[in-house]
Amino acid sequence: MATGRFLLKRALQGVFVIWGVVTVVFLLRFVTPGNPITFVAPLDASQALRQQIAAELGLNRPIYVQYVDYLASLLQGDMGYSYISGTAASTRIFNRLPATLELAIAATVVAVCLSIPLGVVSATHRHQPADYGATGFSLAGISTPNFWLGIMLVLVFAVQFGLFPTSRRVVGFLPAIEMLFTEGSVDGLVTWLAHITLPAITLGTYFTALITRLTRSGMLDELGKTYIRASRAKGLPETLVRYKHALRNTLIPVITVVGLQLGTLIGGAVITEAVFAWPGLGTLVINAINARDWPMIQGSLIVIGAGFVIVNLLVDALYASLNPQVANE
Repeated sequence: MATGRFLLKRALQGVFVIWGVVTVVFLLRFVTPGNPITFVAPLDASQALRQQIAAELGLNRPIYVQYVDYLASLLQGDMGYSYISGTAASTRIFNRLPATLELAIAATVVAVCLSIPLGVVSATHRHQPADYGATGFSLAGISTPNFWLGIMLVLVFAVQFGLFPTSRRVVGFLPAIEMLFTEGSVDGLVTWLAHITLPAITLGTYFTALITRLTRSGMLDELGKTYIRASRAKGLPETLVRYKHALRNTLIPVITVVGLQLGTLIGGAVITEAVFAWPGLGTLVINAINARDWPMIQGSLIVIGAGFVIVNLLVDALYASLNPQVANE
């Protein structure tokens, strides 16, 4: 019951956060320089035509009326229509969302699979070559800009050695899996892996370095505690002491950071998507900003904000399952 109340409280807080995001994103249109009519109307449009376009888009109404209508439309799943293409914003946004989610999840998988073993090895071999190597890698990972790393990976592994394609997303993960089960062909999955490897490494390198350092410091802290010495004194195997007791307690803050960073990856993959021409939300937002296409900008930012809230809610649920005391606080 305590866990249920805890998660319900977090869900209600998430609803208020999303409402705040919607409000801020809506108001951005009124404080940002540039009239969207200028980008929609022809260059030689008369004042009468500009007023007609503003009336058709509903931009000539009072702000509070537009705000109430916008909230009502959102509750019905309507994010408006693109000023440029005239298509539904929600359709274009949700068509791009799988690509961004694939990239963010792949980067997270790369980061978690590399960083936790590196952090454990670094902590259990303190002041040894393995520790120096892991800390040096984490320092380099945190210090390396994503755009530079992405370009270098393309030049070396795609252009020089031809091991990976330079850009684009030819097939998505779900279609590749469907092809595997319906046609028995792994070509789709191989193609998907080839195209996502370099972007995932680029996006996940900073994340890998961060989790490595966090795991190392957490393991060092846990290995120095009394219950670890008592476990060793009882004769428990060192592997059991390290991985069942010390690592389990270390993972609690690590999971929190992983969840927060996953939300950051969903909204912060703009540079990586631009380098690899990855057709995700990031490139959609950039193009929409350049065209002052406000329905696309607002819809994309709201989806990204909602993604943050959902990821944090899932992290809270996992955190409460690992440490039930959290739900009672």
